[in-house]
Amino acid sequence: MRILIAGVGNVFLGDDGFGVTVAGRLAAMDLPTGVRVADFGIRGIHLAYELTGGGHDTAIILDAAARGSPPGTLYVLEPSPGECPGSFVDAHAMTPESVLALAGTLGGGTGRVLLVGCEPADLSPGMELSAPVAGAVGDAVELVLELVRQQLGPVCAGAVREEERPC
Repeated sequence: MRILIAGVGNVFLGDDGFGVTVAGRLAAMDLPTGVRVADFGIRGIHLAYELTGGGHDTAIILDAAARGSPPGTLYVLEPSPGECPGSFVDAHAMTPESVLALAGTLGGGTGRVLLVGCEPADLSPGMELSAPVAGAVGDAVELVLELVRQQLGPVCAGAVREEERPC
């Protein structure tokens, strides 16, 4: 099982740096073999190519996601390339939806894609996360670790670090 954890967002736009921040925390942890963490930042085109050509069974994308809930609310969504319109891709505004749309036009499979999103409070210029979003980072790390456990299956359900992983 190969899992990609991809942090996306613009660290210069406040809460848009959520995905990159969570990815940074996860990258510092011991994760099971086959789990890779990458900071894609605003390089959505690179993420689209990685999704279609990286050979991952599952990709977990981390990003700020405005859905109308209170700031700091976490979401787990399962978008698919077929749900996303792919007629125009703006390389400077690559949302997870447009990344998946581009991946759908590139051909090849993306595997399962999960989006762990956080409701932003402030997307104005600045390099600090707002208090509610910063407060959600630790919960997001735990949520991603749980998603990884679920993807690895029941044999590895309790494993987080390589030395604990029986499979």
